[in-house]
Amino acid sequence: MLPPGSTIGILGGGQLGRMLAVAAAQFGYKVHIYAPDAESVAAEVTAHHSQAAWDDEPRLAAFAAACDVVTYEFENVPVDTVRFLSGHVAVRPGAAGLKIAQDRLEEKNFVAGLGGRPAPFAAVPDRAALDAALGEIGAPAILKTVRMGYDGKGQARIMTPADADTAWETIGRHAAVLEGFVTFAHEFSVILVRGIDGEVRFWDSPVNVHEGGILATSSLPPPQIVADQQGEARALMAKIAEELDYVGVLTGEFFATKDGPVFNEMAPRVHNSGHWTIEGAVASQFENHIRAVAGLPLGSPATRALPVAMRNLIGAGIADIPALLADENCHVHHYSKTEVREGRKLGHATWVGASPA
Repeated sequence: MLPPGSTIGILGGGQLGRMLAVAAAQFGYKVHIYAPDAESVAAEVTAHHSQAAWDDEPRLAAFAAACDVVTYEFENVPVDTVRFLSGHVAVRPGAAGLKIAQDRLEEKNFVAGLGGRPAPFAAVPDRAALDAALGEIGAPAILKTVRMGYDGKGQARIMTPADADTAWETIGRHAAVLEGFVTFAHEFSVILVRGIDGEVRFWDSPVNVHEGGILATSSLPPPQIVADQQGEARALMAKIAEELDYVGVLTGEFFATKDGPVFNEMAPRVHNSGHWTIEGAVASQFENHIRAVAGLPLGSPATRALPVAMRNLIGAGIADIPALLADENCHVHHYSKTEVREGRKLGHATWVGASPA
């Protein structure tokens, strides 16, 4: 168990790191942010900040020496960075889940090997392979880069085979995976936390609505079809966490279909669809991630009250904050980002035990 006064290092300086740092402070921990970006909204609320490249080994070694344990707030931290740090300090979760989550093809094969059901998929290493994949999967389909890409980035829809050239150019001619369309009723997420001792706990699964490939809202209680499929989806995520010997919060996104839950993707970190847990659960995803990586007993993920609604404040939507503050049942979070641009997550608002006004 990490004693109060210890330092937790966080790789990445965004809003997830910011909320993790606030949770860490509850337990008397100091936080040290490491990120290459000049702007770090996480560093604004932490004791220490190292701005350096992911491959700057002398700076990484100094960072490791200043920390008692290290974690990360987003899945595009280079695996080599985590492996280097692991030789100097405990990193939780480790590199295994990160490596899989960074490669969509490896992720789908990994999940299928554990008995999960991803959407139909085929590897597309080059343009010629795209035609073969369309012959196998059919259209409509979605072409996604194997690496990088989130919130709708790095992907293109193919409604007919005639769209193949445009789609290939849209994703920058990168190695990709073609996914068949899934007919689904709703999208939902399974968020778990796994402790050092292997204990696993789950938050209730919210139903998620995306707009333009970006999460817009998460809400509880979910429709009955999601509630009915939550158990099977949880069993798969628990199996994934055990296989990876995972420590911390792990998220899986699923489609609720007439044939059961279809796995979409996983994120080895706290997740946007879990922001409601800050006010809506006894112990939030951020608190329990800190508890897990610090070796503390896990807190209860029980939902405090229903209904729950979380709305992202994206781009110009941040201007709604004055109106949201006038709603006495609304909890407002501003991420302190200076640049407002379309598609950028700048804050969120949550209602617990009440519906948005």
